[in-house]
Parts: sequence; structure tokens; C-alpha cells
Amino acid sequence: MTFKPFFTRIKKSNMKTAALAILLIATSGCTMLDKKVAVVEDFKLDNYLGTWYEIARLDHSFERGLSKVTANYTLDGDKVVVINKGYSEEDKRWNEAEGKAYFIESDNIGRLKVSFFGPFYGAYQIHDLIQANNGDYIASLVIGPNNDYAWILSRTPKLSSDNRQRFTEKMAALGIDETKLIWVKQ
Repeated sequence: MTFKPFFTRIKKSNMKTAALAILLIATSGCTMLDKKVAVVEDFKLDNYLGTWYEIARLDHSFERGLSKVTANYTLDGDKVVVINKGYSEEDKRWNEAEGKAYFIESDNIGRLKVSFFGPFYGAYQIHDLIQANNGDYIASLVIGPNNDYAWILSRTPKLSSDNRQRFTEKMAALGIDETKLIWVKQ
């Protein structure tokens, strides 16, 4: 009996299927993280759960043209369920996307992987948080897998000018151009 490599034993008609299966297995659970940034290290998920208003973001196709954008985070076992919602003035309708997020390192470090598209994950790096006196998080600066993705979030539809300045200065220190921010109409 002669040994033939795996791929030579597969019929040509099944070659594409096998290659696709191997690609999916190899990429399942992969997290896109091009640039690590400093993140909150005494993170408390319970204080982060709930609804956040998107105050500002860098432009990207999956939110282009949306206003009244919110993100809602709930816990389901070890998974954070993410529901993003925004209104399209052009289409006169609400758009909603449901995703899932998991901690990458530990549940007290603000670096998660989030997926809205099957097995592909992008980094969700909580670079800065502002806390109320009672410990609840009231504003957040989130960086994606690199500096092309950034969001300023708040528990209310408006953010104080002091907090806005704090976050834009932190973004500038990361090399993110404030003039490229879209200030979301709430």
C-alpha cells in the first residue's frame, strides 16, 4: 500500500469543499488585532452592561449614514450579547446587528473579541473609562483592532465638553485624527 498525501486522495470536485473547510477551521475563533493599545485593567463588566449612546466614531461601511446609534450589552453565560442599533435617514428605517463578545485575556482586562460575522472576531479595546461616584461607567473610549476603528460612548445622548476633550486628546496620543470623527446625531 502506498501512502498518498491527503489532498491527492480527494476527488477534484471535493477539493474546493475541503480547502474551504480547512480555511474555516484555521480561521475560526481568530481575532483581528493589528495594534494593541493600553486598556482598562480594573474592568468590571457589570458596570459596563446596559445601553450606551454612540457619541462619535470613525467612518466605516457598517455604520455609514446612521444616526441615533446605540449599543446594548447583556450577559448570557460567558458571552456578552451585543445589539447595535441605528437609524438610517436615507432608508427611513432602523438597522440592527446582533453580535457576541468574549474576553481575550481575563474578565478584569478591558480587551474583548467581538463578532457580528460568524467565526471572525475583531478586537474591542476599552482604552479609557469615566466612572461616576457610585462606580458605574458613564463614558467610554473604545478602539478596535487598529486605529481605523474608534468609538466614543456615553450613557446619555450627550457628553460633557470636558469628557469629549479628554477622549479626543487620548485619541490624538494614539495617532487618531480628531477631524475624521463623525459626531453622531442623537
